[in-house]
Amino acid sequence: MLQVNNLQKAFGKNEVLKGINLDFDKSGITAVLGPNGSGKTTLIKCMLGMVIPDKGQITINKHNILGEWAYRNYLDYLPQIARFPENLLVRELLEMIKDIRGRKANDAALIELFELAPFLDKRLGTLSGGTRQKVNLVQAFMYDNAIMMLDEPTTGLDPVAMIKLKNLIRQERAKGKTILITTHIMSFVEEMADEIVFLLEGKVYFKGSVAEIKARYAGVNLEGAIANILTKKTVFSANGQADKKVKMKRVSI
Repeated sequence: MLQVNNLQKAFGKNEVLKGINLDFDKSGITAVLGPNGSGKTTLIKCMLGMVIPDKGQITINKHNILGEWAYRNYLDYLPQIARFPENLLVRELLEMIKDIRGRKANDAALIELFELAPFLDKRLGTLSGGTRQKVNLVQAFMYDNAIMMLDEPTTGLDPVAMIKLKNLIRQERAKGKTILITTHIMSFVEEMADEIVFLLEGKVYFKGSVAEIKARYAGVNLEGAIANILTKKTVFSANGQADKKVKMKRVSI
């Protein structure tokens, strides 16, 4: 369904993506992880057409999306930071999105789920961070598209909203969707992800299940396994073979 072939991108002398190859041909939840500067945000932006790669291609249903725009109407995207127009009412924002997409939306059920009815006539600039994130979730989930990209979906959510989000994502997975998630919350990944793609220095260094990454990198939990990757000198490629020796520092994810 979604394929990335030899994707390369540099900003000046900084090579961010160094020949990424990925194939998301199965439904389920894939967590795209990596330390800051590993290339995960650039990868997602290339898929969305927000960044143009220097080389390589991205295909959706075997169709090259480079230079295209219509395919975006069949993706659902949750940005990490909800930069909505501050002066708009919540109701106006959702209506604007529906006008742009021109398709039937399931916003009413999501507004009820996240208890947003009291906020519909409030300006976005007056909302708390958690409430803005709930609005962000509504706009991301209100269309029934086969591919979803969720960038830090748990930001600002209280425990009750977090449980609702997890159940919502599971429901979408049950429909056979391809769901890509970037997050720094490893407990969330360990609970939710079917597969992990771990990027390091612009390359794919691991692709597999949570159980596989814990077994390969001797981690009691996912956080421990990733800490072992980032602190050991030997970096392993996606097939488990020693790729190269590098000097690595402990970095945050």
